[in-house]
Amino acid sequence: MSLGQWWDTSVLPRLTDRALRSPVAQHWRERTCAAATGVVLEVGFGSGRNLPHYPDAVCRVLAVEPADLAWTMAESRRAEFGRPVERIGHDAAVLDLPDASVDTVISTWTLCTIPDTQGALAQMRRVLRPGGQLVFAEHTISDQRLVAAFERGIQPIWGALAGGCRLDRDIPAEVERAAYRLDNLRTDGFFVHATAHPS
Repeated sequence: MSLGQWWDTSVLPRLTDRALRSPVAQHWRERTCAAATGVVLEVGFGSGRNLPHYPDAVCRVLAVEPADLAWTMAESRRAEFGRPVERIGHDAAVLDLPDASVDTVISTWTLCTIPDTQGALAQMRRVLRPGGQLVFAEHTISDQRLVAAFERGIQPIWGALAGGCRLDRDIPAEVERAAYRLDNLRTDGFFVHATAHPS
């Protein structure tokens, strides 16, 4: 195993879990997960930190998670959730799910990392039922010039250490380019939250 593979499989899932358990992250998780209903497809499931925030209206969670270690770390949260949680794949751009089979897609700090963002968003749109929604909380390229310059400046180092995460990716623009309509868009520095519906 190369140093890069060891980092991505054995270290990065733990660092990501630690970084995304802050009060700020919890706030954005609560906002995002509160809107979920029915069968949920969660892309970038990680260690299951979204599970406690899902309302009773969620009956099942289908998880896309590339890291085996993160899935193992989520074991206790899956057990406590008390509803079915199934890992259905490793890549959001290749979903082995029927068309129109989920009610809500949830993404928290994932669209910045998926290599084929447009392919993944197209798959999410395919599996959403009529009236379904994509709800996301992400970091994105800032609309503030100095912050955006900082994000672009550190991207080469950040991307290498953070599993390919792109601080300089314009997430709302990517979602709109994938034929979604954005509703309730809210930005706060380089964080963005929105609900999106296939247009």
